[in-house]
Amino acid sequence: MQLVLASTSPYRKALLEKLRLAFETAAPEIDERAHPGEAPSALVERLAVEKAKAVSGGYPDALIIGSDQVAVAGDKVLGKPGNHDKAHQQLRLLSGRRVVFMTGLCLLNSATGRVQADVVDYTVTFRTLTDQQIARYLELEQPFDSAGSFKSEGLGITLFAAMQGSDPNALIGLPLIRLTTMLAKEGWVLP
Repeated sequence: MQLVLASTSPYRKALLEKLRLAFETAAPEIDERAHPGEAPSALVERLAVEKAKAVSGGYPDALIIGSDQVAVAGDKVLGKPGNHDKAHQQLRLLSGRRVVFMTGLCLLNSATGRVQADVVDYTVTFRTLTDQQIARYLELEQPFDSAGSFKSEGLGITLFAAMQGSDPNALIGLPLIRLTTMLAKEGWVLP
């Protein structure tokens, strides 16, 4: 059975490569906007499932992985900033705060239609950051395609005071511990 990552994210691809499995990537075309009143955890789980289903037509006998992530700081939901100004605003908001990163994960067996879906949380406490620190970080790393405006696998780790969660890969966007459990339920036992 083929393994497909329904994502073009280089970060998710690099994470999945850690498992040493052969896989393909496919770009899911979906509307990623939240529904009115949709809770962040429901949003990321729904989008993970929709991403997997969006590419399933091209892979009738595959295990398809979908994933999506948001950062939640208080009552604010943060996605990818897209540019320098929005990234600076996000990091200013996150400075000195606890932030929960919610990662939705889906494993779809396109042959049987079986869907496994879950949300894995990872909490980060940011150090208090000056505008100069934020500007320097953004100039060096340019994390405009990352939820929360940082890359924890790079220089972004210097922005944190503490990290808490069951799977540090969830912070980057693909919870490998939970994925390994899902794969085992489909007969793919690792290592």
